[in-house]
Amino acid sequence: MTTGTRRRMGVEERRQQLIGVALELFSHRSPEDVSIDEIATAAGISRPLVYHYFPGKLSLYEAALRRAADELAERFVEPHEGPLGARLLRVTGRFFGFVDEHGPGFSALMRGGPAVGSSTTNALIDSVRQAAYEQIIAHLGISAPSPRLELVVRSWISLAESTALIWLDGRRVPRAELELQLVHDFAALAAVSAAYDPEMADLLAGLLANEPADGPFADLLTRLAALAPAATLPS
Repeated sequence: MTTGTRRRMGVEERRQQLIGVALELFSHRSPEDVSIDEIATAAGISRPLVYHYFPGKLSLYEAALRRAADELAERFVEPHEGPLGARLLRVTGRFFGFVDEHGPGFSALMRGGPAVGSSTTNALIDSVRQAAYEQIIAHLGISAPSPRLELVVRSWISLAESTALIWLDGRRVPRAELELQLVHDFAALAAVSAAYDPEMADLLAGLLANEPADGPFADLLTRLAALAPAATLPS
């Protein structure tokens, strides 16, 4: 019979393990409710050893948020192939997948959690938003976005955040419906902006011209057309 021996971890390997353990715990419970003792137990080490790698819970929390932010930003990466509506739908699916898997952790990232107002947390949140913004602009094929286009994209990202946070409070709307609705929201924001700006109108026309009849954007037009007979327009 052979007896296994516990392998000694290097400093960086142990740090990454602790970050992973903390993120897993934060993903299921509010970070305020997770103690250093619980993190130490889950990692199989002593409480003092946790403090050897991180000076306090806040520094470990910020490191876990940094990893969560990096993972969330990666969810917005999508090949630039096929209709935009389908691409956005895949992105929102992965975004809500992250939200679903890491509910409390996502809330902590977006709301700041124990580190609310800290420069580190604010920078992490901004980095996720900027990564999402740059990905969407790249998918639109625009090198120098106009002020109205920037407003549309950043407004949509903010809407996605708030929608996800509200959805986490009970998950009362089917996730798949919200994912599709967010894609529709993007088209709606772009359409409203197009009504005021010829450049946005040209961009929207180009996007819709490449959308298939069974795509998310066409689905929105069908839903709106069904409402038209019931709408009363001012004379």
